[in-house]
Amino acid sequence: MLPPALLRRALAAAARLARARAGPQALLATGPRQDTSIFYEIRTYDIKPSKMKEFLEMVNKYIHFRTAHSELVGFWYTELGAMNKVFHIWKYDNFAHRTAVRQALANDKDWQGKFMSAALPLMEKQHNEVAYLVPWCQLGKPPKEGGVYEWVTFQMKPGGPALWGEAFRAAINAHINTGYTKLIGVFHTEYGLLNRVHVLWWNESPDNRAAGRHRAHEDARVVAAVRNSVRFLESQQNALLIPLQCSPLK
Repeated sequence: MLPPALLRRALAAAARLARARAGPQALLATGPRQDTSIFYEIRTYDIKPSKMKEFLEMVNKYIHFRTAHSELVGFWYTELGAMNKVFHIWKYDNFAHRTAVRQALANDKDWQGKFMSAALPLMEKQHNEVAYLVPWCQLGKPPKEGGVYEWVTFQMKPGGPALWGEAFRAAINAHINTGYTKLIGVFHTEYGLLNRVHVLWWNESPDNRAAGRHRAHEDARVVAAVRNSVRFLESQQNALLIPLQCSPLK
């Protein structure tokens, strides 16, 4: 058997060769994805601190104009980890679908006049990413309403899932197997910072999450899986999210 370092290099080389043989289109992909053209646009807005309450009220009041055009997965504001931010995720069938939706929104007088014209002055920054669900994850739902969400962003080392995919999956599964948290989705970026993975978890409450994490830290299976995956990790950032009233995931 090859030493681990040589094995990783061999796997990475095999993946590069496969992409080259597949032609130019394959080179656009950053890693494995589900066998579908469906993708998710992850939008993050920084809101002026004094305007957060006003912004959230406007979203709840006028979001129906936006959801008339495409599917909203969830809409949250941050409670811990990053202040005065909102996260929202939109689902698209393909890039042509997104283009059509964006054109329709530009011509939607209700959306532009009642929401956008009033909301833009409340924002300080906007950021978007395009991501796919990883092949081994289906978008989930919480067992009940009223909990909290945790948004965890992992910046992995260059090389893509051919390098770190299996170790990352094992670490996620180890946390799932503890039973203290519910996995909602694992998203791998296609546009934005590459080699970035976002993981969305649901917990019944912040205290339940804290107790579960404490138990996980004492679980030998979790410790071993995490120790293996962090070899490929460059940075990690966590945020505790509260769903808006209008959010389908809440």
